[in-house]
Amino acid sequence: MTHTLAAWASDPARSRGRRHPQAPAPTRNEHQRDRDRIVHSTAFRRLVYKTQVFLNHEGDLFRTRMTHSLEVAQLGRSIARALALNEDLVEAIALAHDLGHTPFGHTGQDALNEAMHEHGGFEHNLQSLRVVDALEERYPDFDGLNLTFETREGILKHCSRANAEALEAAEPGGVARRFLDRTQPSLEAQLCNLADEIAYNAHDIDDGVRSGLITLEQLEAVPLFDTYRREVLREHPDLAAPRAGRRLLYESIRRMLSAQVYDVIAATQARLDHNRPASADEVRRLPPQLGFSPAMREQSIALKQFLFQNLYRHPQVTRTMALARQVIQELYACYCAAPQEMQQGYADKAAQADGPQRVVADYIAGMTDRYASREHGRLTGRTLWE
Repeated sequence: MTHTLAAWASDPARSRGRRHPQAPAPTRNEHQRDRDRIVHSTAFRRLVYKTQVFLNHEGDLFRTRMTHSLEVAQLGRSIARALALNEDLVEAIALAHDLGHTPFGHTGQDALNEAMHEHGGFEHNLQSLRVVDALEERYPDFDGLNLTFETREGILKHCSRANAEALEAAEPGGVARRFLDRTQPSLEAQLCNLADEIAYNAHDIDDGVRSGLITLEQLEAVPLFDTYRREVLREHPDLAAPRAGRRLLYESIRRMLSAQVYDVIAATQARLDHNRPASADEVRRLPPQLGFSPAMREQSIALKQFLFQNLYRHPQVTRTMALARQVIQELYACYCAAPQEMQQGYADKAAQADGPQRVVADYIAGMTDRYASREHGRLTGRTLWE
């Protein structure tokens, strides 16, 4: 079924195109083509073994970067359809937004950023763009995936001024320009940023309770969750039994997710109806249009604060992440001292570069959790966890 796009949506027929011109595909629009390239990329497959919160070896059912990305895409498409936005572009951005993430989640990123402090630092959004622009090696005529401007713009959610200036120098008027002009990305990019937040808040509750690190009783202090927990129990009092805790958790999260989705749709539609942007480009000159109502934003922030204090800073998580930080730091030191220990292609790149640091960062960022652990054991002779 073909859906009519709103005037403010990104029309694939009006795409700003690719850095390397290519003839249109006969059966797919430009953003469908982007999505397919992302799904078939090596970096996407690696996401299945990259940490979200819990390390890969800690359990088979915890979210990984891949399952997280799929959940972001599902939420994003649902909201996009209700707002008559470009669903294919939303899906492409959602599936690609974490391609540059390191092993071991944000701890891995922080450790690599510290190691690269004197060599330009490391930021996973910028690395995701680097993956799709340069690091994937699948085509004979260019490096990267040669995605459209709109998908690349959505991938680059955050960017320091220094990095934006460097990107702008290499690509004048390109994806970094908005960070210098203080303009906004497309509505589809704005949507992916929010769908990311909605998805990880919900699934981190699920994984946190599954792990035993947070409890349903603790979550009674979180209004955004507890409102729906109490609603579920009023309608299904039998779910108060301990053996029914999993069903109570799932139904409460489902209702919480639905409430957030409906809130985003209503609040965004109200802003768009008020401002009436005539095109996708006009959206870029307005304040952010896609988002929660003020009341839902406040509740979402409270949930994030709860998860930060009770899950992300839980002693068991911080102990594991301290070991993960050590793995990244020692891998970086080993490869910088002996670049030939990397796979041949990266070793060759390091030999041709002014210094090995950025090549080493690319190599480590592309690793899965378990490959990084194996490499650390091989290079140091030590195993930091079972």
